Amino acid sequence: MALMAAEVLAGRLSDPRTVIGDVRWYLADPDQGRVEYYRGHLPGARFVDLDTDLSGTEGPGRHPLPSVDAFTRALGRMGISPDHTVVAYDASGGAIAARLWWMLDSIGHRSVFVLDGGFQAWVEAGLPLTTAVPRTSPVDYPPSQGWRGVVNGDQVRSFLGRRPILDARSEDRYRGENEVVDPRAGHIPTARAAFFGKNLTPEGRFLPPESLRLRYRALGVGESDAAVAYCGSGVTACHNLLALRLAGYFGHLYEGSWSDWSSRPDPLVATGPCPGDAPA
Repeated sequence: MALMAAEVLAGRLSDPRTVIGDVRWYLADPDQGRVEYYRGHLPGARFVDLDTDLSGTEGPGRHPLPSVDAFTRALGRMGISPDHTVVAYDASGGAIAARLWWMLDSIGHRSVFVLDGGFQAWVEAGLPLTTAVPRTSPVDYPPSQGWRGVVNGDQVRSFLGRRPILDARSEDRYRGENEVVDPRAGHIPTARAAFFGKNLTPEGRFLPPESLRLRYRALGVGESDAAVAYCGSGVTACHNLLALRLAGYFGHLYEGSWSDWSSRPDPLVATGPCPGDAPA
């Protein structure tokens, strides 16, 4: 399982092999997560910045992946080695924490989890918070050969009508009714509306694996071909990739996602509630 319950994590706070990553981040105010971290965080948690630690400065879309070397250097600065168990949390149902989970999993890190229910679950369980920033000793995280499970826009275009494509954005953005971030409104033709929030219970925990399996089966995911997950910029798509993993499926991340697709010179775009047809 790639999830850890708050009570289980509480029992591991004194374990030096467990590292907690606070990945709180908000689209409307990217600095808010860091402010919240300094106001109170889980004991021992390091702050992990989506914009600097989990994104690069060059590449497709608004949050391109950093080079693997840059990412492993960031892990080393945070004192994270391959021997550590990493537990990521946010205050957004795992929408941002799943990006750290996916990146570590992609380079082969053996033990990485998302805190189920996130910051809210920890607080609701009456568990402690602190404002103390942990001291970390830098380590060398060994190099990795590259990201696994990543596809680009050209590959996605070749998959239209051949593989399930899942859009993790809100359904109004999928339909093209409310696009305020990217150049064009709508979705990739043949993509299914797969809002990441529907992976969760009303309490903000992930649905049980069988419920997730039924959800993704209904979205066209099968046993043979890996699904392609995208969102606005390749962040919340990782939430669907985590849910797919919990359901027993496998998926690929479209790194640039809609921010890349909608910026292409002549993008294929569908609008409305239906997936639309693949080009002839």
